[in-house]
Amino acid sequence: MDFTFTEEQQAAAEAARGVFADVPPDGVPSPALTPGAVAAEFDRPLWARLADADLLGLVLDPRHGGAGLDPLALCLVLRESARVLARVPLLEHCAVAMTIEQYGSPALADALLPGAGRGTPVLTAGAHGRTGHDPAELAATARRDGDSWIVDGLHSHVPWAHSADLVALPAHTPDGRAVIALVPRGHEGLTLAEQYSTSGELLAEARLDAVRLDVDRVIDADGAWDRLRDVLATGTCALALGLGERVLAMTGEYTGKREQFGFPVATFQAVAVQAADRYIDLRAMEVTLWQAAWRLGSGAGGPLPVAGDIAVAKIWASDGVRRVVQTAQHLHGGFGADTDYPLHRYHAWAKHLELSLGPAAAHEETLGDLLAAHPLA
Repeated sequence: MDFTFTEEQQAAAEAARGVFADVPPDGVPSPALTPGAVAAEFDRPLWARLADADLLGLVLDPRHGGAGLDPLALCLVLRESARVLARVPLLEHCAVAMTIEQYGSPALADALLPGAGRGTPVLTAGAHGRTGHDPAELAATARRDGDSWIVDGLHSHVPWAHSADLVALPAHTPDGRAVIALVPRGHEGLTLAEQYSTSGELLAEARLDAVRLDVDRVIDADGAWDRLRDVLATGTCALALGLGERVLAMTGEYTGKREQFGFPVATFQAVAVQAADRYIDLRAMEVTLWQAAWRLGSGAGGPLPVAGDIAVAKIWASDGVRRVVQTAQHLHGGFGADTDYPLHRYHAWAKHLELSLGPAAAHEETLGDLLAAHPLA
């Protein structure tokens, strides 16, 4: 395998760096520190800039106005966005658009995707409550009723649902198949209640009560939900990597200037060893991410299905990003607890990413099941 990025992938990352260069880190106070402080809306001006830079259609086919790039390119852009805690539904929007293009009807793709590449409609997906043996698709049911589908159920912790135009929610049919229901916000039978993440983001508890959808608004192709879930999980790993890299850089900058006994604390062996351990975490997060994204985009085979590589990447991302921010808080001392300094925001976001789509333990169970089903020689 060759991890050298193509010119197109590097250009996407460079464009993202340009967009995010002057974006300050998300400053919404953590709810634990400031009760009632939440971000009720995503950053619309930044969303418009991403659309102007053609980054919202990055993974769409040129026939829909996109750049035709792969999950690797998307992960490179997500990595840049996480360095500034960009408050936009970039991952969910692109993942749902990819799934519609690959598995939806041509009419649905033609109706939604050209606009999605320009940022309207805004797409999101509900899968963040998933755990290893309690998949999100079991939280709702979908059944055919003539030329329509009827969807019932409840999904928790749906990101951006209060602001997005269309929410992709998994459901299962009476014969046990997983499908994806594309439900417009405000659709009859859909109720959104407020929930909040550790980062202060406004999430939604989505209740579906006999929601009736046209037949092409439910994607029932084999593998569609698995693909959407895999892209979301891999993208979450990219966000964790970008966040962790920025936090370690902040730690290096601080410990290089902070002096004790006449020397920068970065020169103390105990500090250097802890920083080195976190650097190793980040390199492991990086290599497992690119392995998963490469297989996801190329369809290349391996000793395990691609879900195995994604599980490994998410295990490293969940545990690694937690260790990075905890060490950063420790090495910053009391300064790390100052809410005028952005480190506490990175810590709150890291906890959210650690648990999104299941913590490390859930993916360890998934990996164990895959190893049992596909014994290694």
